[in-house]
Amino acid sequence: MTTNGRRSAPASSGQRVADWFDGRLGIHSLGRKYLRKVFPDHWSFLLGEICLYSFVVLVLTGIYLTLFFHPSTTEVTYHGGYVPLNGIRMSDAYASTLHISFDVRGGLLIRQIHHWAALIFVAAMLTHMMRHFFTGSFRKPREVNWLFGWLLLVLGIFEGLFGYSLPDDALSGSGLRFVNGALLSVPIVGTYLSMFVFGGQFPGHDIVSRFYSLHVLLVPGIMAALVVTHVLLVVYHKHTQFAGPGKTERNVVGAPFFPVYLAKAGGFFFLVFGVIALVSAVATINPVWTYGPFRTDQVSTGAQPDWYLGFAEGLVRIMPGWEITVGGHTLILGVLIPVVVFPLLLVLIGVYPFVEAWVAKDTREHHLLDRPRNRPLRTALGTAWLSIYLILLAGGGNDILATHLHLSINALTWTIRIAVLVVPVLVFVVTRRICLALQAQDRELVEHGRETGVVKRLPYGEYVEVRQPLSPARRYTLTAHRRDGASADGHLQPADAHRAVGGTRVGAGEEETDA
Repeated sequence: MTTNGRRSAPASSGQRVADWFDGRLGIHSLGRKYLRKVFPDHWSFLLGEICLYSFVVLVLTGIYLTLFFHPSTTEVTYHGGYVPLNGIRMSDAYASTLHISFDVRGGLLIRQIHHWAALIFVAAMLTHMMRHFFTGSFRKPREVNWLFGWLLLVLGIFEGLFGYSLPDDALSGSGLRFVNGALLSVPIVGTYLSMFVFGGQFPGHDIVSRFYSLHVLLVPGIMAALVVTHVLLVVYHKHTQFAGPGKTERNVVGAPFFPVYLAKAGGFFFLVFGVIALVSAVATINPVWTYGPFRTDQVSTGAQPDWYLGFAEGLVRIMPGWEITVGGHTLILGVLIPVVVFPLLLVLIGVYPFVEAWVAKDTREHHLLDRPRNRPLRTALGTAWLSIYLILLAGGGNDILATHLHLSINALTWTIRIAVLVVPVLVFVVTRRICLALQAQDRELVEHGRETGVVKRLPYGEYVEVRQPLSPARRYTLTAHRRDGASADGHLQPADAHRAVGGTRVGAGEEETDA
């Protein structure tokens, strides 16, 4: 081949392969468009990455564990590396869990990495969603993506339940007994639900194999699809960013995906993986060999679920043992009410974006994040919800708190019952007042400047403190929410907000800016 009279060098094998794929898949065009995608930089954005990376760790370790785990309740006699249980009759599932822990090279470490990664995954998802909640990034056009994240949280909670029920030890058996009680409390169809789930009268013979199919096939597949869709929508809608100089509703200021963000993300993945591995190597979790195999006539002492389901158990533990009879059916309100309240607490998170948009009559697109203090009502609602969650979590461990702190369990239970009704109201009021006070502090900074600690005497004898005016950049950041049309109490003013952006519609493909 010649170009302008010169013979060009022949294409290398790598170039020919790249040209072949580009001609069929359009890789070059896609890469040129998306590899320079701009991502803003803020520490709170790393929470979403922790979710993603811990999910990857879960998948990798889960694949390894499936090579050795036997999802069967068939009884076997154990003969393995854990001598105290040798000769004991147990399910094949429990025996294979012991085999992984004591006879498979690195098996115990992989088990613990898998369990710790699950706890961190759910914790990171909850924290990530709270970050989105308090900063308002769930608003249009991201409501659907909020629902995808919410579904991931709900599925993660139940995926954890399925996972720690698989070893068939005494602790997981106590959890399944709790599940069976919740199913039986459902009016009319409760017995049928229990028989269907357990494959017969509790504990049945099919529960481990059924939970195994859900745990390794169905739920992870749905979650993987949701993760991919969630990330694609983040790219399509552009990443949100905090207000600041040069940052508007029509641009994104940050570093490009390649090479800056990709290098940072890769390093952060290994950091997350390393921390999980370190914690798993030094901190024992779910030592099933100390609990023993599950037996229907025994309950593990001090049985506690993983933290993300502790609030559900707390609901049951603090409820009075109420029963009523309606139409010949006995309703166990002490269990039925928690069964209803448990999903309701989760549903409130999922529907909130639509409720706020409806109440505020806000139809604009939002790409700039709020400071929580500038949305006192939303921030107060979020902290009130968290207070309910934490109180119920304490209720789920009321026996442990009572024994370790030498308290009366009856007094502790009544304290938690009262706290569930009183504390969220107090938290709401206090949080809202704190937000308004912080707003007043920001206004004072904007109007009078920053305190310097220098006192100056005026010619007529008065002493005043010298204040240093804020920089234009700082003033811009502190007053950005006013241009976004929020009142001092955090309620949107639609007409003012429309004028603040000139009545323009901000789309997903607007300008991006490298910084």
